[in-house]
Amino acid sequence: MKNAISEDERRNLCDFIMSTDRYTQGPRVEEFEKKWCDWLGCKYSLMVSSGSTANFLLVASVKELYNIPNGSKVLVPACTWVTNVSPVFQNNLEPVFCDINLDNFSFDENDLPDANSVDIKLIFVTYLLGFDYNLDILKRKYPNAIIIEDICESHGVKDSEGNKKGSDSVGSTFSFYFGHHMTTIEGGMISTNNKDLYNLMKIKRSHGMARNLDKELFEKECAKYPDLDPKFLFLTDGYNFRSSDLNAVIGLEQLKHLDESINIRNKNFKFFVDILNTNSNKFYTFKYNENGSNFAFPIICYDTKKLVQLKKLLDENEIEYRPIVSGNLLRHPFLKKWFKEMKNADIINTNGLYIGNNQFVNDDDMELLKDIFNKV
Repeated sequence: MKNAISEDERRNLCDFIMSTDRYTQGPRVEEFEKKWCDWLGCKYSLMVSSGSTANFLLVASVKELYNIPNGSKVLVPACTWVTNVSPVFQNNLEPVFCDINLDNFSFDENDLPDANSVDIKLIFVTYLLGFDYNLDILKRKYPNAIIIEDICESHGVKDSEGNKKGSDSVGSTFSFYFGHHMTTIEGGMISTNNKDLYNLMKIKRSHGMARNLDKELFEKECAKYPDLDPKFLFLTDGYNFRSSDLNAVIGLEQLKHLDESINIRNKNFKFFVDILNTNSNKFYTFKYNENGSNFAFPIICYDTKKLVQLKKLLDENEIEYRPIVSGNLLRHPFLKKWFKEMKNADIINTNGLYIGNNQFVNDDDMELLKDIFNKV
């Protein structure tokens, strides 16, 4: 990501700071939540401190609301960001890892566990790098499982009917980290159409305190406990996952340009797919899908020698790159308990990297990338 916060947005933040004495979570956070609901097309949204805390809060709240017992099985992909998986065992649930496919980096249908022998209670889907994934596959195989969605790096990704992912979801998470489609510097959002889940997350976000509920519901809860001071009435366990009005002010301005940024990212990704197609003897190829919302350019070489050569050329041209998220996450020390070889996740672990895409990447940048690919 280049400098995603414009001069106007900085001035707007300065004006806000000089015109108020309220910086903690307040009216601007609430305004941002409403505007996000309008953009996504959902009923309720809750701003939190990061995409990672969004994931944790969503898993914890779904577990409590739906009475999911400790030790229940949760299906997760072998390649995803760590805080898509960590909340599972941090909430005393048991992750069941599935290999990914190399078309959209979501679940490999051939590696899904047998529904008759493994009782999957919850599925946490990741839309990795802005690719779409057809949830109908999971709904047919696990009709009784609850599906929640991590859209942290794929804002605006759509289903086959053109609806934004997360607009009709039990719960979906988004990240506004500096390197993502839009930023609040640090921050995240959880969206849902379930009012009970929304209210539970709302109080869990702030220590479990009742006073975070809407007035009518707050008064109803207070009436149940007349011997307790309503200022500090705790209805459940909770955390401090709040964001601030400072972050929300940035988010409100960034949201105005999100659709334009997505269009530029997708234009760049289409160019990237064309480059890959002309180098199909060296690299795995992808299909361009207009429903995607590209985050980065994944590059998977057919052999390690080509990867070494590619890295050398990228370094020489001062182009940054990263592993494709985690590679095979099960090879990392913190998940050694669940270690397992995963065919496709191991391929990207050994022969893959990604290059960042953003709204500042232009045609000259893409021509440079094309030249590098041709030299490999």
